[in-house]
Amino acid sequence: MQHRNVLSPFVRLLWLLLVTALSGLPTMAQAAEGPLQLASTLGLSNVEEPGIRTDSLVPLEIGYTPIHPATIDLTAPTDNLWDRVRNGFAMSNLNDDLVLHYQQWYQNRPGALRNMVERSRPYLFHIVEELEARGMPTELALLPMVESSFNPMAHSPAHASGLWQFIPATGKRFDLEQNWWQDERRDVVASTNAALDYLQTIYDMHGDWHLALASYNWGEGAVKRAVNKNEARGLPADYASLKMPNETRHYVPKLQALKNIFGNPALLASLNVPPIPNTPYFTTLEMPQPMDVTTAARLANMSLEEFRQLNPSHNRPIIKAATEVVLPADRLEVFHQNLLNYHAPLSQWQAYTVTQPERIDQIASRFGASTAELIQANGLKGNVRLAAGSRLLVPGNGSADNLHRLLANDGSPIIIQPEARARKGKSVRGTKSGASKKVKPTRSTAQKKATGTRKPVVRKPAAKAKR
Repeated sequence: MQHRNVLSPFVRLLWLLLVTALSGLPTMAQAAEGPLQLASTLGLSNVEEPGIRTDSLVPLEIGYTPIHPATIDLTAPTDNLWDRVRNGFAMSNLNDDLVLHYQQWYQNRPGALRNMVERSRPYLFHIVEELEARGMPTELALLPMVESSFNPMAHSPAHASGLWQFIPATGKRFDLEQNWWQDERRDVVASTNAALDYLQTIYDMHGDWHLALASYNWGEGAVKRAVNKNEARGLPADYASLKMPNETRHYVPKLQALKNIFGNPALLASLNVPPIPNTPYFTTLEMPQPMDVTTAARLANMSLEEFRQLNPSHNRPIIKAATEVVLPADRLEVFHQNLLNYHAPLSQWQAYTVTQPERIDQIASRFGASTAELIQANGLKGNVRLAAGSRLLVPGNGSADNLHRLLANDGSPIIIQPEARARKGKSVRGTKSGASKKVKPTRSTAQKKATGTRKPVVRKPAAKAKR
């Protein structure tokens, strides 16, 4: 197809101005100066100097100004994870006084907000990845800020635990193991999968993310009953119209306030909220054999605190074989290399079976450990008295034979012996010497009456009446 040579609108305008200027001048000298004056007015420098005659117009090259697209390419890679989170916002916005209150509350505490962001750094990339893989709104990546302030060890009075604050019953419903060795409600990977499964389930139930969030806090049954009650009365059944506890009423506004803050790059900059790299922070590997938590941290060149931050689900100081552990992505190769070169025992603990009732302090002194160390290692409530047959972790050489039976047991192997109480005419065992002690029987008041051993009551004679 033959293309036509069409002048751009700007060039046509320039020619029109030139023609108009030339046609309005009476003399040839003025006609010659016209283009120069026009060029000077337009700020163009590549023209002949004044006073130099020219019989032809000097061609002027007009630079092209690019037009930026009005839309943003959401598929373009970004180095800042907050950009990626913003690009995935998909919930309808909630606007009310509670949202304004909590937005101001967070903004007035920039230090606390920055601390919360720093705690989220190891976990946030994984959460965003999972949300995008499931096609869920990325606002949900901010939900642990409301639930736990991104503290994986958070524990509520209602016994909710972990980043996503699962109570025991809901954790079991979504297959989170809770046993003597491990509580997966605190496991970063397992709890995130369970939380997103649960959120998707309650969204499918209600068809509304605000109601799904209310269900996450209050329970889906309670929200469903509140919805049905409003519908039966002909009232709106959206989140804002339901009657609910104050905690749930404030729950979604908190998330919306955080969405408003993290959705505003200029506001984040003014609050000095640090960016988070849009790269994986951690990876997982399966523990090849039983290993102490301290040993695993040492092999990964990590502090114990850093290791526990990524592996907060372990209740005991030793990790069972075939258990997944989480390591920073840049420490995996270091861990494998150090493990190959490590020739000392991987565990400094061993199993001990109690043969007769005894207290923790007695066991601790036998193995050269502190009472507090044994209490913490075995998850006990204090210097309790253990029954015969109880098994617990004590310092040792980490022999696989000693640990095998204990590691195979998921339930608590410790039986707390009730405190002995004196019973009439019976012996009480469990004294320090282990000997039986006879308790002298006491006699009741009824027995004393029957045998006449009570002291006689002496009555004074009644006083004579005065006349």
